[in-house]
Amino acid sequence: MASSKKGSSTRARRNGGRARRDDAVALLKADHRQVEDWFAQFEKARSADRKALLAGRICNALRVHTMIEEEIFYPAFLEATGEEDLHHEAEIEHAGAKRLIAEIEDSGSGDEYFEARVKVLAEMIKHHVKEEEQPGGMFAHARASSLDLEELGARMAERKSELEGSDAARTSPNEARAASRAA
Repeated sequence: MASSKKGSSTRARRNGGRARRDDAVALLKADHRQVEDWFAQFEKARSADRKALLAGRICNALRVHTMIEEEIFYPAFLEATGEEDLHHEAEIEHAGAKRLIAEIEDSGSGDEYFEARVKVLAEMIKHHVKEEEQPGGMFAHARASSLDLEELGARMAERKSELEGSDAARTSPNEARAASRAA
């Protein structure tokens, strides 16, 4: 393992420290951008069906994203960096987001708190993303560590694909309701 870590550091230095499109951090950042886009679309949407559809997409994407981070990225990050404070804060933020996701999925777009829940989730995720992506944040520490981000990214992409495949058969209640109304 030590040799692959050293090889990764050497590759990162040769690459000028730039991210590869298929590394773990790039994969997570791509997820962040996708969810940010859906939150923006949610804010602009006028119909309850469209809002329900977008909320379902957001919740499904965040469920998968938090799982790959918690199962693969966070443990590897903690082992490589020893940055317990960053790790623990991220885990707590995930727990709060997961509770709110469950509330959104259990409610419908007709629930009087539905839009407020999605808005608060957007604010929570915006804060979480900022914490991970800022200089000195989790992603910067991961890049500076001996983590093999390409290998980690491959594992995460494979797990994400598995989870998305299982989620394809199980859409959120909001997404199912919106899809049935649109049909």
